[in-house]
Amino acid sequence: MKVYEIQSQFGLDHLKTAERPIPNPGPGEVRIKMRAVSLNARDLGVIDGFYNPILSSPLIPVSDGVGEVVALGEHTSRFKIGDRVSGIFTQSWITGEPSQENWVSSLGSPLDGLLAEYVVLPEKGLVRVPDLLTDEEAATLPCAGVTAWHAIVEEGKVKAGETVVIQGTGGVSLFALQFAKLHGAQVIITSSSDEKLQRAKGLGADFGVNYLTTPEWDKAVLELTGGRGADHIVDLGGSSTLNKSIGALRVGGRISLIGGLSGFQVEGFELIPAILRKARLQAINVGSRDMFETMNRAIEQNGLRPIIDAVFPFEHSIEALQYLAKGSTFGKICIKFKIRNPLLFLQGVPM
Repeated sequence: MKVYEIQSQFGLDHLKTAERPIPNPGPGEVRIKMRAVSLNARDLGVIDGFYNPILSSPLIPVSDGVGEVVALGEHTSRFKIGDRVSGIFTQSWITGEPSQENWVSSLGSPLDGLLAEYVVLPEKGLVRVPDLLTDEEAATLPCAGVTAWHAIVEEGKVKAGETVVIQGTGGVSLFALQFAKLHGAQVIITSSSDEKLQRAKGLGADFGVNYLTTPEWDKAVLELTGGRGADHIVDLGGSSTLNKSIGALRVGGRISLIGGLSGFQVEGFELIPAILRKARLQAINVGSRDMFETMNRAIEQNGLRPIIDAVFPFEHSIEALQYLAKGSTFGKICIKFKIRNPLLFLQGVPM
């Protein structure tokens, strides 16, 4: 089978295709023929060596995808041949609060990821995906979807009538917009593009603030909320946005810390405004299998469709990652695998 590997050097220029044997499932495991994957900013960080600068062996990147179960190991019972499944981001985080040990079981680093034609995963680390979604749409769920669900619903407990500020129009942001509207919230989106703000309004956003033309966007949020401030802010900017997020927050409001698109070290953190607002800062690191399955039920019951910016074929995975690196997407970037003729399976060719 063909895979993409980080081999002896980091950097997108050194991501190479390679051949590996098709893996066989052991006890409690299943083999999956990949249909689609979706990309996250984390994937670029893994490829560049940001998350783990020591590479002991070739690593397959990319954490999110969907595929079809084509083989079952012994002692498996959760799935059957033909089921369409996604791996959970943190393979050992099934329910409840995470532990330190969970962080060594994330797909795409330190475990091999999904940018491969076939993968083998423990059945406990898989979920069925909603039937209404295409392969590409389903591939967006494990990281971006679950992260937004964790922030808005599991931790945020957003309620009808509350105001949610969401930064940007990437995958997590647009999922957060959809989930917040699903729960009856008013949503304010920030972006550097008026065109993207208009598209976000088409998805239900109530207000858009261009942070280039309105650099003091925190004051704009206060104006839009009659001086009260937002109940909940989804902060993906990190170092350049956290102080403004606090400035836009109501007293007792919550900030979900999700990303560091402008950096992970916040210099000049203003503690007094945070104290005066009794700000609650909640870090979000994707979520558990239980959260994933609960989110999927909500998606099915409400007919929610993930937003996809572009789809690339597997053979053009490098170009897909280069496109992600430009940082100009509206929604998710996906990679689609070729689907072989089912008749080949009858002739002894593995699916």
